[in-house]
Amino acid sequence: MTRGGRDKNRDEPDRRCIVTGEVGPKAGLIRFVVGPDDAIYPDITGKLPGRGIYVTAEREVLEKAIEKRIFSRGAKRQVAVPDGLIDLIEAGTLKRLQDAIGMARKAGKAIAGYEKVKIMLDRGEAQVLLQASDGSERGKGKLSTPQGGKWIGFLTADELGLAFGRDRVIHAAVAAGTLARRIVEEAARLQGIRQNNGGKPAAEKDIGNA
Repeated sequence: MTRGGRDKNRDEPDRRCIVTGEVGPKAGLIRFVVGPDDAIYPDITGKLPGRGIYVTAEREVLEKAIEKRIFSRGAKRQVAVPDGLIDLIEAGTLKRLQDAIGMARKAGKAIAGYEKVKIMLDRGEAQVLLQASDGSERGKGKLSTPQGGKWIGFLTADELGLAFGRDRVIHAAVAAGTLARRIVEEAARLQGIRQNNGGKPAAEKDIGNA
């Protein structure tokens, strides 16, 4: 298990964070590339051409990369950092997480609604339990994290709702599989980016084990 609660996958190549010097799987890092205008750009999908520069997906590390001009050191030349870079990364990572949940829903692997989630949990089919941070604590407390699975509890009801094509969602669950693993990875990255944002640190329990 690595920083941010990520499970290290030995099958993928490791990358080094230019700020901390730590080596880890790409799932726990944000990739950046230098554009033709010598500006740094986040590559949330990991598909942009060019040499990758990696930074740990944690807000304080990203802030240090900007404040100490470490991107220029990683690029081995002077590069410009766009205003609002961390906000851009957060928005892109949130969308990627919502897209993953949406894909799981279309594949029949993710469902929303208290009763449906309870049935999925009772049957032992769920791998991930998602509950809105602004939902009723009493209602959320009636559902338990899947045995051996994960609980994600820092997304708002509006954010979960967008992933399911609804206005708001309080309870959701995802069945085991590749998409469940991707959702957990993307959630860990997003939670790290949101830490200490506006003086409201994301609680360690917001992505937890059973």
